[in-house]
Amino acid sequence: MNFEYNETQLLIKQSIKDFAEKNIRPNIMEWDEAQIFPVPLFKELGEMGFMGVLVPEEYGGAGLGYHEYITVIEEISKVDPSIGLSVAAHNSLCTNHILTFGNEEQKKKWLPKLATGEFIGAWGLTEHNTGSDAGGMNTTAVKDGDHWVVNGAKNFITHAISGDIAVVVVRTGEKGDSKGMTAFVFEKGMKGFSSGKKENKLGMRASETAELVFDNCRIPDENRLGEVGEGFVQAMKILDGGRISIGALSLGISKGAYKAALKYSKERHQFGQAIGNFQAIAFKLADMATEIEASELLLHKAAFLKEKHKPVTVNGAMAKMYASEVCVKIANDAVQIHGGYGFTKDYPVEKFYRDAKLCTIGEGTTEIQKLVISRNLLKE
Repeated sequence: MNFEYNETQLLIKQSIKDFAEKNIRPNIMEWDEAQIFPVPLFKELGEMGFMGVLVPEEYGGAGLGYHEYITVIEEISKVDPSIGLSVAAHNSLCTNHILTFGNEEQKKKWLPKLATGEFIGAWGLTEHNTGSDAGGMNTTAVKDGDHWVVNGAKNFITHAISGDIAVVVVRTGEKGDSKGMTAFVFEKGMKGFSSGKKENKLGMRASETAELVFDNCRIPDENRLGEVGEGFVQAMKILDGGRISIGALSLGISKGAYKAALKYSKERHQFGQAIGNFQAIAFKLADMATEIEASELLLHKAAFLKEKHKPVTVNGAMAKMYASEVCVKIANDAVQIHGGYGFTKDYPVEKFYRDAKLCTIGEGTTEIQKLVISRNLLKE
C-alpha cells in the first residue's frame, strides 16, 4: 500500500486546480443561476486530456488510471460540483462504455472525438417509470433488416441536449429479462432521435439534465455495442466504475465545503474569539476531517481493485454510499458553521449544500448501494 501521490498525480492535481481557479471559479454563480451548460469549457478540458482520462493514448486519450481519475473529478468538484458531475458522466459512462464494450472499429470511430472533447457524450438507462428498476424499461428496439427501430424516452440524462453521441440501453427482449436489453450508440442528427424537457434542478444546475426521445428512430446494427441481450450486464459493469466517479464527486464537495467552513471558523469572531475555538465548532471540524479521510481511503481502495481487474462491485458501492452520505452531512455542517451567512449565496457553502444531495441519488441511490452490498455479503 502506498498512501502518497505519485509525481503524475501531483502534476495532474496542480494542473486541474489551476485550471479550475482560472476558468471555473469566476463563473460559478452565473452558470448556476442561469443553468448554463458551458460547452466551450469542456472543449478546453478535452484539449488538456481530462475528457478522456481513462482512454488509452492510441485512441487519443490520456491513458491514465482510476487514481488519477479520482484526482481530476475531486479537484474540479472542490470548485464546482456541476462541472465535476459532467466530466464524470462523460468519462465514466458514455466514453467508458464504448471503451469497454465497443469493437475496434467503434473505438476508432468515437473514442478520439470523445477523449479530446470534440464530442460530448451522454449515457441513457433511466426512464420516467424505471429508475432503480432498469429491467422494467419501456424503450424498445425492434430489428428491421440491418437496422433497429427504436421508440420510447429516457430521462434524467446528463448532456441529453448538448451531447453529440449517446450510449443508450434499450429493450430488445421481454420486459424484466436481464438478457432482454441491448446497448446502442446514437448520434446527434439521426432522424427520430431528439432531446426533450430540460430539468429545472435544486443543484448541479450547470450540468445539463434532460430527456432523450426516440420516435421511430432507425439505427444501424453497426451501432450496437456487444451482442444483442448484453445491455443490462454491460450497464451494471459500467455503473461499478461510475460509482467511483460519484464517490470522487462527493469527496470534492466534502473537501470544498470543509475548507470553506474551516476558513470561516478562523475568521468569524464571537464573544471575543474565533468560533473555531468553541468546542461545538471544533468537534464538527474534527468529524468532517475524519469522514473525508475515510471517504478518500474507501475510494482509492476501489480504484486499486478496479485497476487490478479484481471484483469491485462491493467496494465501489461502499465507497459511493459512504462518500455521498458524508458529503451531504459535511455540506450541512458547513452551512451550520456559517450560521445565517451560510444561507446566502455570498458564501460557497450554500451551493455545496444544494449540489451535495444528488450524490446520494445519482448512479444508484444509497438504498440501492446497501442492497448491492448486502446481497454480495450474504453470498459469502
